[in-house]
Formats: sequence, structure tokens, C-alpha cells
Amino acid sequence: MEEALEHFVHGLPTVLLFLVIAVSLFVLGKAADLLVEEAVLLSKRSGIPKTIIGATIVSLGTTTPEAAVSVFAAIQGQPGLALGNAVGSIICDTGLILGLACLISPLKLDRRITNRQGWIQIGAAAAMVALSFPWSSPAEVFSSGGNLSQWAGFVFLGALAVYIWRSIRWAGEGTGLVGDGDNDHGSSGSTMVIVLRLIGAVVLVVISARILIPAVTEVAVRMHVPESIIAATLVAFGTSLPELVTAVTAARKGHGELAVGNVVGADILNVFFVAGAAAAVTPGGLTAGGHFFQVLFPIMLLILLVFRVGIFVSGDYMKRPFGYVLLTAYGVYMVVSYLIPASV
Repeated sequence: MEEALEHFVHGLPTVLLFLVIAVSLFVLGKAADLLVEEAVLLSKRSGIPKTIIGATIVSLGTTTPEAAVSVFAAIQGQPGLALGNAVGSIICDTGLILGLACLISPLKLDRRITNRQGWIQIGAAAAMVALSFPWSSPAEVFSSGGNLSQWAGFVFLGALAVYIWRSIRWAGEGTGLVGDGDNDHGSSGSTMVIVLRLIGAVVLVVISARILIPAVTEVAVRMHVPESIIAATLVAFGTSLPELVTAVTAARKGHGELAVGNVVGADILNVFFVAGAAAAVTPGGLTAGGHFFQVLFPIMLLILLVFRVGIFVSGDYMKRPFGYVLLTAYGVYMVVSYLIPASV
């Protein structure tokens, strides 16, 4: 699908490319508005906290394309790219996206749920590092790196099933007991209709984001923007765009729990779903080269630890100063990535 989109936009005149970009941005914005509205309505109708909805339904929808990208990359003989997509998305989601959301508006926290999901988040990331570590030859970790084996992929997929099952149980326990705002007044449609509209909004967000990035990339190429800059910004940014627009829209509308839940859930699914599925379909597992242990894994764990500290010191809201902290951590990642290139 990615190649078909790139081929399609490559053949379009520049004027039509700008039209595609404009339409994609319009649809992306409207779909994100609809997604947030339906997620909030579902929370009010069912009594399920917004954090849980963001960490399950919304996150599953926004990370499914990333899982597909990583699985296809692994099948096509690019296991390092498959694992890098998962790790890079965690860094981007937690550092850049959550940081920007905090700057837009202080994010309301459901501390009990956020703490519970947060420990799963950092535990999943730590497990990915541990299972990728070359325990038989630890001295070579920074040169040869390690490998996330196929059996580890199946373990992660098993953990994904348990995570979804437990999330459903937690949601059931909260239904009717955990209020998340006022009841909806005169809202039309059954809960199932709301869920279908929510899924449809997620699909629109993902499709419009998938069309937007190749179009913008093609325009950048025609404007002679260096390939290295395109790769480091637009391409890397593209897979996390659905999470970005969802988190920003939720923050703008005052639904911080949904924004936090979406990011935390996406991080968990990037390990269990994205990396897990890609490793499971690859007999040789996913390659975690030396660069992962030099840069990617340490930065990922650092940003997640910063997030955990932020949850600990925050009250009922994650405020703007913490957004600057997360963005600074993401900026460190960008600088270090350029200072220690992946070829080392």
C-alpha cells in the first residue's frame, strides 16, 4: 500500500499534490474531532474511563498500521527497520506527542488508572530490551547488538491477548462506577453505534495520515529539500501522526485523560503488537544492532522514566512545564541520533 501511494503521488502535478494535502489535512482534522467526540460519548454512555478507551480501542486503531508496516518490513528482510519502527514510535509518542499535548493544555490525569497502565508501559519496554540483549556475549552489545527472537514475538503476542483481556475486565469493573463527566443529553444511537462511529473515525484518521505523508514528502523532494532531512522528519513523523492528531485534539477539547491513555496504550501496543507481530513472523527474529543499545533503547527507557516521574510528581493535571521536560528529552534523542549515526 505504501509503494502504491508513493507511486500515485509521484505522478501527480504539483497543483494536485497541494490539493491532496489540503483535503487530507481537512479530513484528518475533522476525523480527529469526531474520534474524540465519540470516545468521550462512549465514556459517558458506558461509564468506562476515557483513559481506558484511549489505551485500548483508540490505541489499537492507531497502532495497527504501524504493526502492518513492521510485519511487512520483517517479511521483506528488514528486521532492524521493523524493530526500529516500534522503538522510535514509543520515543516519539511519549516525548514529542505527549509533550506537545501538555503545552496545548494541562492534561487531566486519572492517577489510579494512569499509574496502573504506566507500569505496564515501562515493564513492556524493559522486557523488549531484556529479550533483545545478547546474554551469551554481553561484551559485544554495543558493536554487534542483539536479537528479539521469534519465540519472544509469540510471548509478546500472548502478553497482548492478556493485556486486552485485562483491559476489558478493568473496563467492566469501572462501568457504572467510574464517572467521567456528565451524562450525554439526548445523544442519538446505541452504544454499539457509538463504537462503530468511533472505529470509523479512527479509520479516517489513519487513512488521511497515510495519504498526507507521501504527498508532503513528494512536495519536499520537488522543492529540493535534502533527503536526510526528509527521512529524519516527515518519514519518521508519519507513523505517529494518528496518535499526534488524536492527542492534540483531545488536549484542545479538555479531555487530557484520553490523550494520556492513547499515548500510554500506543506505547504498550508498540511492544506487544508491533514488535511482537513482526518478530513472530520472522524465523530469525528482529535484529537489534549496536545502535539500539547505544542510543534507541537508553533514550526510550529514559523518556519512559521521565514520564513515570512526571506522573508521580503531578497532581490531578500534567502541566505545561512537564511538557517542556518531555520535549527536551525528545530533543536530546534527536541530537544524539545525529551525533551517533546508526552505521556506527
